[in-house]
Amino acid sequence: MPTMGFRRKTADRAALLQGTLDMLLLRTLLFGPAHGHQIARHIQQTSDDLLTLEHGTLYPALHRLERKKWVGSRWEVLGSQKRACKYYRLTPAGRKQLASETSHWKKLAAAIARVMTTAPAKG
Repeated sequence: MPTMGFRRKTADRAALLQGTLDMLLLRTLLFGPAHGHQIARHIQQTSDDLLTLEHGTLYPALHRLERKKWVGSRWEVLGSQKRACKYYRLTPAGRKQLASETSHWKKLAAAIARVMTTAPAKG
């Protein structure tokens, strides 16, 4: 039975990480449509290089968000090189999800802050 608890904790941890990634991607797209490289660069730059997204993480996450209808996409030809890039955009359902996840994140961050700043009991 302890294994089941471990699996649940592992699944919860994975869901938290996936939810956090989803929130970061949705938040980035709040600024407007962007292709994958722009999204990854924005997250890396705004996190002072603490958060980096590899292609193997970024694109499966974007495809998952598309399947959930939180993100839409379309191919566009870029510049003089005539290179096609897939641009992702936030959908109305994605905006609603972002608001929900942001609210949850703020509650979680406040709870963690309370734990981290509470003085130890004297005794």
